[in-house]
Amino acid sequence: MTKKERYQGCIEYFQKVMPEAKSELNFSNPFELLVAVILSAQCTDKRVNLTTPALFKAYPSAREMSLATQEEIYQYIKSISYPHNKSKHLCEMSKKLCECFNAEVPSSIESLMELPGVGRKTANVVGAVIWNKQVMPVDTHVFRVAKRIGLAPKRATIRGVETELEKNFPKEMLPIAHHWLILHGRYICTARNAKCTKCGLELLCKEYSSRQKKSSEEEVKA
Repeated sequence: MTKKERYQGCIEYFQKVMPEAKSELNFSNPFELLVAVILSAQCTDKRVNLTTPALFKAYPSAREMSLATQEEIYQYIKSISYPHNKSKHLCEMSKKLCECFNAEVPSSIESLMELPGVGRKTANVVGAVIWNKQVMPVDTHVFRVAKRIGLAPKRATIRGVETELEKNFPKEMLPIAHHWLILHGRYICTARNAKCTKCGLELLCKEYSSRQKKSSEEEVKA
């Protein structure tokens, strides 16, 4: 199977099973999404969604949050992972937005990455979700799924996976393809005990094929 055929097969499958895939984070504007994505690092979207309503009520925009201390923000997010670091990032990020961007979330990936607590993945998520930018945010799910299926080389780095996916998915599909891979990794192609029997990509998946081949060889030896 060629790489082009594997990508086309994935596109056809996901278009059928996830035609309207989108972020599972709750937000109503770019600032809320930016905050939610920062909080979601090494934390589940479910936990973030339980945390953000009170946080957003207290600080509905960058201007309100910029006036809060790190300790005050911490009280709203202490139930999630790494609350000390994240409260520091939110405090500094909101101040930077007010000082440099008139309290508005910038649309360029480069400008987003100037904000405290915002790396390439976070900037790409905000860019893809809010402005439909043709980028591929690579989180742990995307990284795992892309290499298991064979959409990226097994030894590819995070940046290498990003490059492969951006090169081989049609540009206009990148924003939704990001959600396809995340959701597939979250619910089907999980890190442990992947639900291969519930996956419709088994005929395309390199890792599944490798496992089947190994199993067959072991049966012959037995």
